[in-house]
Amino acid sequence: MNDPRFALLAKNLVKFSTELKAGESALLDMFDVPDEMTVALIRAVRDVGANPVVQIHHGRVSREMALNAQEAGLDIIAGVQLAQMKKMDAYIAFRGGSNITEMADVSAEKMRLISKKMKAVLDHRVKKTKWCVLRWPSPSMAQLAGMSTEAFEDFYFRVCTLDYARLVPGMKALSELMMKTDKVHIKGPGTDLQFSIKGIKAIPCGGRHNIPDGEVFTAPVRNSVQGVVQYNAPTIYQGSAFDNIRLEFKDGKVVKATCSGDEKKLNAILTSDAGASYIGEFAIGFNPHVLHPMRDILFDEKIAGSFHFTPGQCYEDTENGNRSQVHWDMVCIQRPEYGGGEIYFDGKLVRKDGLFVPKPLHALNPDRLLA
Repeated sequence: MNDPRFALLAKNLVKFSTELKAGESALLDMFDVPDEMTVALIRAVRDVGANPVVQIHHGRVSREMALNAQEAGLDIIAGVQLAQMKKMDAYIAFRGGSNITEMADVSAEKMRLISKKMKAVLDHRVKKTKWCVLRWPSPSMAQLAGMSTEAFEDFYFRVCTLDYARLVPGMKALSELMMKTDKVHIKGPGTDLQFSIKGIKAIPCGGRHNIPDGEVFTAPVRNSVQGVVQYNAPTIYQGSAFDNIRLEFKDGKVVKATCSGDEKKLNAILTSDAGASYIGEFAIGFNPHVLHPMRDILFDEKIAGSFHFTPGQCYEDTENGNRSQVHWDMVCIQRPEYGGGEIYFDGKLVRKDGLFVPKPLHALNPDRLLA
């Protein structure tokens, strides 16, 4: 069945997000996605004179490959995939799946091994290609969002085909303010967190790499984080669900981690290597269409009125020296219905109860973005 929304989304990804040019090559990595969407993307790539290369994945097959993955086999897979990635100018991935916890029974040890072996492929993709990653709407995602499948599909396409150019003025103002800031203080229910972002870039994200999008990210000075943060958005990492994660910090390091899920696995992840217990990213989210968590980080980290504070690997563009196989975006929502909260930059109130206070940042508040 041809759905005009498929063609519109494919066109936006090719022409806006990755800006594909004639003669370039794009790897289309499709995980449990309808053939019609893959076809729409192939056509959009060819319409600009570029070359599509397609990989098709299925969740149960990926789980089987991961369950008993061996180092020698992963070396071969990683070598093949790295060689392929080096021939690509762009990478577009749709990640679907009828069961969002399909990998839940793959051991943490196997997941760490896979992450370690595939890191070179990921690094090349992030650093050397024009890339964009999306989810694909499924009944599983709709269920987690508490919505019917049809309503969730409508929500998905409304979010993913947002006119991201409207975010640019406000994002520019916010990133410039963050790059002038030294001390950040975040307060809210269960949260009293202080750290420095002095000298670290702030990167605006408006539909180029992740869809949905709508955030500005940076990183804390590695050893500067002090205090406690209580996350109120549920999360899934390495196939397992975690709720009400609470982290305590001293001199940048997580010294206590609790949750209402698998606390043993939470602490195993946060101690899996030397950098996993330090923070690699601090970001502020403001997508006006994304309001509630659904255990899908590509959506949840963009929630209007949220921030995420991420244990693990930092990004090269916001270098703070932290290295890890882990990069776990944990989200706290500060709108009134989630308990509210404030963010201060160098003692000045920047956002209260999810709304930006300084006039140059009003453009990022939902009423302005949706006007």
